[in-house]
Amino acid sequence: MASQAQQAFSEADRAALVKAIELAELQTSGEVRLFVEDHCPVLDAYERALALFHELKMNQTAERNGVLFYLAMVDHKFAILGDEGIHAKVPQGFWNGIRDRMRAHFREGHFVEGLREGIEAAGHELKTYFPRRDDDVNELSDEIIIR
Repeated sequence: MASQAQQAFSEADRAALVKAIELAELQTSGEVRLFVEDHCPVLDAYERALALFHELKMNQTAERNGVLFYLAMVDHKFAILGDEGIHAKVPQGFWNGIRDRMRAHFREGHFVEGLREGIEAAGHELKTYFPRRDDDVNELSDEIIIR
């Protein structure tokens, strides 16, 4: 039986989110991943995102500039987690504006729009700190994970 998260995202939605990741990564050397599930198995979405970050080997990029967007749909929890290379360069509160825009969409039940806007904003903002180079290599899959 498909999870609510799997049912909530059509093939077109999934394709749009992968496209958003691809477009974000055309602006920056940063690596973006998206993980969606029904329930967060721990109390804190950040802790879940951190565990998934390591499980997905996102902490092994050359510049330590991976970004994970995590959403537990049924539990109404989400987190944005950037690797240590990002945190070494960006100002305090870097993710707050992106988080707030995403939250506004999520409150209306517009999960695809919120995720798409957050991913696009991350690419736009990260290009200042991690511009895409001519020899950029896509180190992580752009495929979204929905369980």
